[in-house]
Amino acid sequence: MTPRILTVNPSHPEPSLIEEAGRIICEGGLVAFPTETVYGLAADATNPGAIERLNRVKGRPPEKPYSIHLYDPAQILSFVEAVPPLASRLMERFWPGPLTIVMPAKGRGSVGFRLPSHPVAQALLRRCQRPVVAPSANRSGFPPPTDAREALEALDGQAACVLDAGPTPIGRESTVVSVLDGRLEILREGAIAPEALRAAVA
Repeated sequence: MTPRILTVNPSHPEPSLIEEAGRIICEGGLVAFPTETVYGLAADATNPGAIERLNRVKGRPPEKPYSIHLYDPAQILSFVEAVPPLASRLMERFWPGPLTIVMPAKGRGSVGFRLPSHPVAQALLRRCQRPVVAPSANRSGFPPPTDAREALEALDGQAACVLDAGPTPIGRESTVVSVLDGRLEILREGAIAPEALRAAVA
């Protein structure tokens, strides 16, 4: 497969290019795109075939969950009974931005959410109008890509499309936290310092 490379304006993404990339995702394809942290690889979370394809490209076991990428915080209510107070404080302080928050899911288990601030990411997620998962655009265990060239090399042609908006502003993965059982736990250090997180929920 030779990915279609779409060069997009990082601040004001062209609607026609976003439409094309969004259509690919909704049809089950994989699209690499920029966030403020690193390039992600988007797949339709409701399409088992797309998730299977994503696992294969990532070299990731199927039992390992992905976080949901959002364009609107209200989407969370489709997945949780209620947003925990700790999560609300973090969302108010750091969203949109480089923070993934894991909280209790409806029924049982947990689910992670991220609301990226990059204009291209926001436009793409809004176009899809469905839950999208978007781990970093590389094979598991390798460094995440911070520009389209690195994403192309990391994926070895195994994506239908790459939205090239130049280098990512931060160049480091999002911080991942859990707010299960009313307690803040940092699962992965990233773009937001632990001290800033603790101050936000103090």
